[in-house]
Amino acid sequence: MTPVLATARTDSEQSAAAAGQGSSLRRSRSVSWRLVAAAVLVAALMPLLPEPLQVLLSVVAVLGGVVTIGYAARTGVPAGHVPLRHLYLAGLLIVAGMVLRMVLIGADRAPRSGLSLTLDAIVIAGYLLAAYAAARILLRRRADPEDPAWIDAVLVGATFACLAWTYLVAPAIERTGEPTVQFANAFFPIVDVVLLALVAQLGLTGGHRAPALWMAVAGTVSLSAGDLCYLIGNGGLAALPAGLVVTLHTVALLLLGAATLHPSRLTLVTPQQRLVRKLSKRRMLTIALVLLVPVVMATLNPADGPLDKNVRGVLVLVLVLVVLFRVAWSSNSRARAEDSIRRRATHDQLTDLPNRELLSDTITAWGDRAAAGRQEISLLFIDLDRFKMINDHWGHRVGDELLCAVAQRLSTHVRSCDLVCRIGGDEFVIALSSPSHSILAESVAGRVLDLFTRPFALTVGDVVVSASIGVAKATGGAEAVELIRDADTAMYQAKESGRNTWALFDTSLRDQLHDRITLEQALRGAMRRGELYATYQPIIDLASGELDGFETLMRWEHPELGHVPPLRFIPVAEETGMIVEAGAWLLREAAGRLAVWRAERGPDAHPLHMSVNVSVRQLRDRKLVAVVRDVLASTGLPASALWLEITESGVMEDIDTALSTLNELHDLGVVLAIDDFGTGYSSLSYLNRLPVGIVKLDRSFVSEVGRQGANEQIVRAVLAMTSALDLRVVAEGVETEAQRDWLREQGCDLAQGWLFGKPLRAEEHQGRVTAVSRPG
Repeated sequence: MTPVLATARTDSEQSAAAAGQGSSLRRSRSVSWRLVAAAVLVAALMPLLPEPLQVLLSVVAVLGGVVTIGYAARTGVPAGHVPLRHLYLAGLLIVAGMVLRMVLIGADRAPRSGLSLTLDAIVIAGYLLAAYAAARILLRRRADPEDPAWIDAVLVGATFACLAWTYLVAPAIERTGEPTVQFANAFFPIVDVVLLALVAQLGLTGGHRAPALWMAVAGTVSLSAGDLCYLIGNGGLAALPAGLVVTLHTVALLLLGAATLHPSRLTLVTPQQRLVRKLSKRRMLTIALVLLVPVVMATLNPADGPLDKNVRGVLVLVLVLVVLFRVAWSSNSRARAEDSIRRRATHDQLTDLPNRELLSDTITAWGDRAAAGRQEISLLFIDLDRFKMINDHWGHRVGDELLCAVAQRLSTHVRSCDLVCRIGGDEFVIALSSPSHSILAESVAGRVLDLFTRPFALTVGDVVVSASIGVAKATGGAEAVELIRDADTAMYQAKESGRNTWALFDTSLRDQLHDRITLEQALRGAMRRGELYATYQPIIDLASGELDGFETLMRWEHPELGHVPPLRFIPVAEETGMIVEAGAWLLREAAGRLAVWRAERGPDAHPLHMSVNVSVRQLRDRKLVAVVRDVLASTGLPASALWLEITESGVMEDIDTALSTLNELHDLGVVLAIDDFGTGYSSLSYLNRLPVGIVKLDRSFVSEVGRQGANEQIVRAVLAMTSALDLRVVAEGVETEAQRDWLREQGCDLAQGWLFGKPLRAEEHQGRVTAVSRPG
């Protein structure tokens, strides 16, 4: 696996950036609340001032809103939050149109020229853009796109349009004789109501009610009130206080400016979890009232003249169409929800690939056709190698990202008639149907392995991961469960063959799987039943010939299976995780035995050590350090008396996690040893990074020394290298005196092997342990 990560900023740069961002947020929050305070002051003081000062104060306040919105649009919107940018642009258009109308025409005068209508067109464009932005924000804030909140907002606006025409616009036209002007005036409060309904829906979508949301609601209410008063006043329908429209518009723009500047504005585009998902009683009542509006209007206030009738007809038609669309949306939403439920039952939610259930159904359907058409069904069971390391190193988000990338790559490199599935975790299956006795499955397996040679582009960089593939075939009448099981079995065979390869299932693999399952079930509870026991093999100081310590080895005696070799049960314990508990037991057993032996030998004897193997799973277990600490405390052993043996390959599987654990063990004073040195990576750079004090030379190098064997030069080089690094060397597998003498001459420190003793139970070593030659 070769990950390439993006270059990170230094800690000082990150701290400076964080401090600058925090200062900017505090400044934005402070200015935002000052604008709210200014809006309150304007509402309180404006009616008390003479008209010139009202205009001056309004212009200053509105220009402040313009500057605020422009600043927020330029600096306060992260990439991707496009609706906020639209909202800021809408605010600029509205402010620009109002300011120009206030300066060029007058705030409270009806538009009676082409210039005034042009300025109103600018404001109308801003209103429409604001409504669009609010609808987009609502869609982003809702996690469920099926919630028809925006339709309800349009429904409310259409209803208000009917009311506004009947009771405001039509009487104003009759009173003033200016239909174009009154149509333009009526547009503002109608869009205000739609905008207000959209903003109100933001508050109904659940989640955090941010200050920016309340500021936006208050500003929209003030804007709507101002536009409504403007329509009433210019239509001559009622006498309103002078400056009321200017005050309401000024307050609205200050509040909207505060909302765009407050840091909590970003929460408006964050999806919320608690949502309005169904047609509630409140919404049903609202729709019912909306349908009754035209009936009540026609009854209480009949149409007067052709224009009134035509406009009412159009508005009622729009209202009915919106209601029909609302009902159709709800019906289609229910159908889409049912389709979604059915798809979730047969497809994986993360990758959207077919799942195990759909795979089983497909195999069954293919089996019926295969029996008649001499077709063969093949499954490729694909399991990512060391996928857990991806999750452990970068987290599950990156792991999910990798799974989606794998799903995409597999789907684009198969035939349209093939089926790519994800059946759980990091396991994928490709189902194929081909003529009998073809080699299609084998060919596809090879191509799939080639696909994994190319890196996957993830957010953390390019990541390369390999895969192990099991291939199983069947002709007509294949049982899906059995075929998937056989492919899974073949995949495990590929894993045992070294990963990054494929294996074809045969019946012998099924027998091996049966034996393995039997062994695994027997191993569970073996420690509790007292079937596991410890043996001890002597380690000798070559210079003096004295006993220096022991290596403890786990053994298993089953009442039915008999003596089970470690090469059979240790890999099973490692894979299932049982090795963690068993390894902790062995550590306590060996340390307790060493404490007894050291006490029996007395303080004047050469102090013995105990060497215990630590597996890969134990190294990954964060409790290992605590277990070692407790063992040392309970036995009273000095930490230097305990040697922990690790393998190079085990460390290299996840060197970062291993280094963290090894450094903590080294800090306790425990001696660390590299086991089977020379068979793994054997890299000086890695050896220099590991806090080890002992190197155990593998028996494959020792077997030919002492008789001018080919490996003598290699052993000499290892001894010279370890001496330079101030490491001690233990030679494993010493079986002859010639090997012992040669190793002693080359300066090897320690040795173990059958020449000095086999691994035996503790009581069988008792005489040797107590036979101590004392100085003097």
